[in-house]
Amino acid sequence: MSRKTSILFIAITLGLAWAMRGHFGHEWGASWAGAMGVLAVLLVAKRKDWAQNAPVLTALGAVGWGAGGMMSYGMVVGYCRSISFPNALYGYAMLAVIGGLYGFLGGGLFGLGLETEEKHKPHWPGLIVEMFAGGFLVWGLLIYQMEWLMTPPRSELWAACLGAALALTWYLARNHFHRALRVAAYSALGAGFGFAFGNFLQTLGSTSGISYNWWNVMEFSLGFFGGLGMGYAILSRSWPETVKVSKTGNRIALVFVFLFIPFANWVNAMSLEKFTRTAERLGLQNLHQFAINHLATAGISLIVFFALAAWIWKKCSRNQPTECSTPALLLLISLEYTLFAYIQLASFRHFNLKHSDTLYIFILAGLMFLWYFYLAKKEPVPPQNEIPETWKRWGIILSCLLLALLLIAFISINSHGVLPGSHERF
Repeated sequence: MSRKTSILFIAITLGLAWAMRGHFGHEWGASWAGAMGVLAVLLVAKRKDWAQNAPVLTALGAVGWGAGGMMSYGMVVGYCRSISFPNALYGYAMLAVIGGLYGFLGGGLFGLGLETEEKHKPHWPGLIVEMFAGGFLVWGLLIYQMEWLMTPPRSELWAACLGAALALTWYLARNHFHRALRVAAYSALGAGFGFAFGNFLQTLGSTSGISYNWWNVMEFSLGFFGGLGMGYAILSRSWPETVKVSKTGNRIALVFVFLFIPFANWVNAMSLEKFTRTAERLGLQNLHQFAINHLATAGISLIVFFALAAWIWKKCSRNQPTECSTPALLLLISLEYTLFAYIQLASFRHFNLKHSDTLYIFILAGLMFLWYFYLAKKEPVPPQNEIPETWKRWGIILSCLLLALLLIAFISINSHGVLPGSHERF
């Protein structure tokens, strides 16, 4: 029960983070979400060797989950709204591919960090070059030579992510990083199914007449099932002792995760255009007064956040820093992410229980409650009777995924008529 609850904790954390990611978008929003999911894993695992490397491992997960943010999927969501079975099935299948690439890159790089031993270390520069070259070559081959377009006329950088994933697969396999490859596979399975199933929920929600941010539901589903896959793959296997990284490496990673990623999201998400749209969405006429009040609220909130961050970090540094660092880091990044989302949405000025973004703070509070009153008092359960991974097992898993996509597409086309935003691929 402790392991199942821990996996659920990871899934909800990454689901919450991915729902908030929708307000920032692209690579940097996804990297912030990935960082939260990774810290949730480190928190429930309670391994000292992982905790002392928490900043670097978090940065690896952020880069891996964030890389998929370059992929475009707006048109693919529109295909799922079609009343034609081939078009709908194509849409759901391609969402599974896109979500799978998110999870594979995120889970793979994070798993590789966990499997880095003193006598078995990855050659990171070589891996980066291989992934870049693989991404560039596959993108050029599929898009410019074969002209296999997934989302015309949008960006086709899914092919670049596919090439990077193939290069990562080959690197992990030939260098015997089998645990990391397993984490990549299950993270891809969960995120791929979660993306398709989440859009299925969005389609049904759009036809239900219930006014809600169903797009957020789709994003939460991707993160939730991706977290399930990643958490299961990690907590169901024994892991070797991870090599200790340098203090300089951890400090650089802290700057990257807690300063550079938020700064990049602020630059990309807090533009004047988006600021104006927020004011229009709230029906505010006096944009100047709104700007003054909004910035004042944001400034006060940030001051309170950094004061809380300094207090937590000081307390953790004085008492058991290794055990305290992971809970503190997850708490800080969660508060920072939620705070930025609320500032961007101006939710402090217009708090409404009917809005989906209002749920963020309640879900976060629930996660803290679950950790403090249950998981913090439980010791991690060591894996027993580890199920071997075979081609037959994965053949069954992928067959079930295909059947699920067929069923989802069939129900989808029979649940609605012509919907706004629908597209025909064929």
